[in-house]
Amino acid sequence: MARTSLTVALVCPYSLSAPGGVQGQVLGLARALARRGHEPVVFAPVDDRAPEDVRVVSTGPSVSVPGNGSRAPLARSPRRVLAGVRAVGTGGFDVVHVHEPFAPGLPLALVLSRRRPPGVATFHRSGASTAYRLLRPLGGVAARRFAVRVAVSEAARATAAVLVPGPVEVLFNGVATGGHVAEPWPTTGPTILFLGRHEPRKGLAVLLAAHERLPVPRPILWIAGDGPETAALQERYPAAPERWWLGVVSDAEKERRLAAADVLVAPSLGAESFGIVLLEAMAHGTAVVASDIDGYREAAGGAARLVPPGDAVALADALAGVLGGVTGEVPEATATLVSRGRERADACSMTRLAERYEDAYRAALDAADG
Repeated sequence: MARTSLTVALVCPYSLSAPGGVQGQVLGLARALARRGHEPVVFAPVDDRAPEDVRVVSTGPSVSVPGNGSRAPLARSPRRVLAGVRAVGTGGFDVVHVHEPFAPGLPLALVLSRRRPPGVATFHRSGASTAYRLLRPLGGVAARRFAVRVAVSEAARATAAVLVPGPVEVLFNGVATGGHVAEPWPTTGPTILFLGRHEPRKGLAVLLAAHERLPVPRPILWIAGDGPETAALQERYPAAPERWWLGVVSDAEKERRLAAADVLVAPSLGAESFGIVLLEAMAHGTAVVASDIDGYREAAGGAARLVPPGDAVALADALAGVLGGVTGEVPEATATLVSRGRERADACSMTRLAERYEDAYRAALDAADG
């Protein structure tokens, strides 16, 4: 008889104290599973306070490690990682759900461990580096350890297929929908929002150049986040009445900024497996302009204005078109984008994703019983 309530160990390689797409997916899934009557426990590095509404087991503090054009906050204590392996194996869990199974720390340790519950693996990464390919000998091991293997997009599936033999199902990243609507952050005119790390692959420099091409008076540009490019870009594009450098914002402020902005811009140059920020904007009724790259194209599902990556002229033209009537009537094309965006966000809701993972967990249990 199928178990109606499951105890699930959700394993995240990245520190919950740092903002990130994988961390957001793990925490969002844990909350959705709990609402559906399951008992999720998140295993992850923690550098500061962990979320209070999710049960968390810390695998110790993190260290920032370069990889895939960014930096990842990974567990730095082998002792705490080994303790995590023991806790997963002896904690009475029905299923262990490992995100990024080849990431250093507890995920990779669980690939190598024989003593653990039936497993589900989710692959988020897009792009196989030389270092990633060196893990090929572990691909067969992972295929045996995880009866169910999932990728968040076709791009992530293609990357996983470099290492892991056998089928990998493509699902999606989930977004919170239908909850409390944040009070919009005050703004005085048409407003563009950028949310992301200030590193080359995120394309912030392209957005700043595109913003300067817009006619005066320019729309307000809110720039959230920080990173290795922040200082140089601030020197070239200093704060101004139409350009606001916000730094890292809290989740609550992010929600309010998303609710207030007229358009969310995601100008990444590549190496994006999905692009959850697009769906977050759509859920808030915000139009989206994004680079035409595989991960964003799949996330948008036809509900965003896409432009060639790295093309500031095309990006400026797209922004002008989307914002053309914000001071009066919203352009019909923009209103259509917003409507389609809400539908796309609903289709990728975290509740729907939790339902799909329930099926994956039970499939893993059935495989173990067989």
